[in-house]
Amino acid sequence: MITKQTIDKVFDAARVEEVIGDFVQLKRAGSNFKGLSPFSDERTPSFMVSPVKQIWKDFSTGKGGSSVTFLMEYSQFTYPEAIRYLAKKYNIEIEETELSEEDKAEANEKESMYLVSEFAANYFHDVLLNQEEGKAIGFTYFKERGFTNETIKKFKLGYSPNQWDAFTKEALGKGYQLDYLEKTGLTIVGEDKQFDRFKGRVMFPIQSMSGRVLGFGGRILTQDKKAAKYLNSPESELYHKSKVLYGIFHAKQSIAKLDNCFLVEGYTDVIQMHQSGIENVVSSSGTALTPDQIRLINRLTKNVTVLFDGDAAGLRASIRGIDLILEEGMNVKVCSFPDGDDPDSFARKTSYEDLVKYLDENAKDFIQFKASLLMNEAKNDPIKKADLIRDMVTSISKIPDRIKREIYIQETSRIMDISEDVLFNTLAQISKKDLQELGKKHKEEQKAFEIHKNEPISIAANVDIQYELEQKIIEILLLYGNEEDEFEDILLKADENGEMTEVKELNTYKVYHRIFLSLQEDEVELANPLFQSIYTHLIDYYNQNEVFELENYLQQITPEIANEVTSIVMNNEREVLHNWETKHIYVKNKNQTISQYVSETILTLRWFLVNKIIEELKSEITSEPETDNSETLSMVIDYLGLTNIFSKKLGRVISRHN
Repeated sequence: MITKQTIDKVFDAARVEEVIGDFVQLKRAGSNFKGLSPFSDERTPSFMVSPVKQIWKDFSTGKGGSSVTFLMEYSQFTYPEAIRYLAKKYNIEIEETELSEEDKAEANEKESMYLVSEFAANYFHDVLLNQEEGKAIGFTYFKERGFTNETIKKFKLGYSPNQWDAFTKEALGKGYQLDYLEKTGLTIVGEDKQFDRFKGRVMFPIQSMSGRVLGFGGRILTQDKKAAKYLNSPESELYHKSKVLYGIFHAKQSIAKLDNCFLVEGYTDVIQMHQSGIENVVSSSGTALTPDQIRLINRLTKNVTVLFDGDAAGLRASIRGIDLILEEGMNVKVCSFPDGDDPDSFARKTSYEDLVKYLDENAKDFIQFKASLLMNEAKNDPIKKADLIRDMVTSISKIPDRIKREIYIQETSRIMDISEDVLFNTLAQISKKDLQELGKKHKEEQKAFEIHKNEPISIAANVDIQYELEQKIIEILLLYGNEEDEFEDILLKADENGEMTEVKELNTYKVYHRIFLSLQEDEVELANPLFQSIYTHLIDYYNQNEVFELENYLQQITPEIANEVTSIVMNNEREVLHNWETKHIYVKNKNQTISQYVSETILTLRWFLVNKIIEELKSEITSEPETDNSETLSMVIDYLGLTNIFSKKLGRVISRHN
């Protein structure tokens, strides 16, 4: 078990913007950062990071918290895994206490599979570097591919011995369970025996964006025609080949920094390009490109350059992925290599400077690329040329952005020497339904902006005022709870004649204490159960701690409460909602004191609750002649008098800053 001292060091060192910046492309937005949500498929940024508060909030899904909770949500880490990841990132030595048997038993199945996969990667790497068979076969192969010792270690390349159960025996001997060896696909279990899936292959560990080993790719080195040249781990709880990209862990920072991702086909393409200095490169690992893989790239950049082998068959087979990239609203360029070369071979024989120059000069826009590729086939055949044009327009129809589509239509018209009208008609035929929906949406957007000059903007009738006020109380506690300010107290004191009169006094309170006393005075509990839970926890926390640290507080609460807390805190960073005052919900302005803000909010809540009681009493009054409504009417009059008092008090408080 990791010691509290280590956890405290990790929280002190970790910077939420640095941690999340490894996974999400963030852009400065005032004092905060914004980016696309890594938890949903969106095109408008709703993901917010606050360096000042050291928290993040994803407004598209409601998730939020600290750097640790981000890793737990994004990479599916357990709490200890997240701490270990951050400790490694910030070079903090981990101190541990011995785990009890009970703690070990609580390790979940997925974590056990991760541990098995990590062990396998280390085992294969060790065999490659230190065992005779591994050095003679595996290491020699990688050296022949031109990989340096540093590259081999960086990508943790390995070798699985050409024996039926060498790895399985080693893993079982180290205490790993056969059940997890089978579930990860590392071991194939028969009725009376088990054997290694990857025997006699060089090994490529496939890592997640956070660096965890998800599965493996293995290449056979013999000329066995019955065996597949490349073999991947089977689908498992960890490994879904359609959702992973080889090399993403090593490429993510470079992709985000350079705002471009090179997409190749194979493992060695990635490794060789990386070794040559082009680090922003990933591979779909020989599988057809999928939307999930594209979305992984989309979190880091909007720009993709697809690198194709020089042969025409490979080009035609791979070009289908371009349409998928366009559908995600991304920008696509395409670069092919000379015949006989692939990214691996070309990078191996080309200097870094020449490689960068070649990629820059030969990367074409997808329309230009498709035209140059397919025109050779069409030549003077009008039917084939028509098919080519239709193919190009089909790709254009995948682009969500209307302006981009129009520009590409113009470009296609120029390249193919055909009128824009014909192309637009073809586009309309291909995506008629999409265009109709876009037109309808455009009309709705135009209508939404047709606001009369003097027409006031009103809050929707279904706004839950009590919910908003209770949320505002929690927000005040989170933002200002430990601050002190002067609050006005009205006391009853006897004058010289012995008569009781109201006397106003200014007394200093901590904000959380004043809120507690005010709600206690009226015996008010927050109606929303989650808010009441947060309120109770916050009051206890303030009573027990002299200093309020949001990051420390987030460690002590459940994920559900943490999500709500970060929502409330980060909402304060967003624009103030229009016209809340029309519903008597006040938003603190920069010239207002904390005491005024607190007093307004509490008074408004009390006013609202009393009005609620009045409405309930009114509903009890009947017109039946035999019913005596006098007592109910008397209570209504008393409560109305109370609302007048609240109104005067509220007016006085507001006037102090008007």
